[in-house]
Amino acid sequence: MIRSMYSGVSGMRGFQTKLDVIGNNIANVNTTGFKAGRVMFKDIMSQTMSGVTAPEEGERGGVNAMQVGLGVQVGSIDTVHTGGSAMTTNKPLDLRIDGDGFFAVKLNGDQEVPFLTRAGDFHLDATRQLVTSDGLLVCGADGGPIQLDEDVTAFTISQTGQIIAKRSDGTTEATDLQIGVVKVVNPEGLEKLGGNLYRTTPNANPDGEIEVVAANDPTLGTGAIISGQLEMSNVDLTNEFTEMIVAQRGFQANSRIITTSDEVLQEVVNLKR
Repeated sequence: MIRSMYSGVSGMRGFQTKLDVIGNNIANVNTTGFKAGRVMFKDIMSQTMSGVTAPEEGERGGVNAMQVGLGVQVGSIDTVHTGGSAMTTNKPLDLRIDGDGFFAVKLNGDQEVPFLTRAGDFHLDATRQLVTSDGLLVCGADGGPIQLDEDVTAFTISQTGQIIAKRSDGTTEATDLQIGVVKVVNPEGLEKLGGNLYRTTPNANPDGEIEVVAANDPTLGTGAIISGQLEMSNVDLTNEFTEMIVAQRGFQANSRIITTSDEVLQEVVNLKR
């Protein structure tokens, strides 16, 4: 069977994967804290028809190898961790990290390694705990859950994540509660779990370990926490639709390779009449 047909099949599979990623990006264009994905291709090992001949000075010249490529495959599906635009909501518990870092959240207090997220749409539950919209506990700089005292009537959050509370007696003071962030060495190594959550892996941080630290720390390289804003998706619709056209035409061209290869095979079959 001729090689071009299988090359065309590999191309169609690759561009189908690219379309899947583009579709997911467009679907999440309004998802808070979403990071777009992209597909990178690489060629499959080529078949060598003849090898290289080394040159001999003054005797003969060198001859290059003759190789035929066998198609394409998906090299990687990257997550692009560039910052998204700010969306102002003026809600005190809507938080955005201006720079590097992730919020740490846990399913319960017994969970050792927290999940990570860039979506900062937080809420207070009935027990005055700071939680996500799915009920996960938001971690403080000490790694534990954050719970406000009963006499706190209002509060603000500083750029370091510290909660400034106004109490029922009219006094305002800085509490020892501080929203923590996690700095990840390789954010692209994080594993997506859905629900705007990431899970650490050995390729994200050494040994997969993470440490919840303070925000807006120049030494640690963590970004500032901005209250009253949310981070929008970093999906660029102009780029996505352009890449969609490229993927569509690439898929179409590879299907034409298969059609042409089929016609050639048909001519070979028709040689015997």
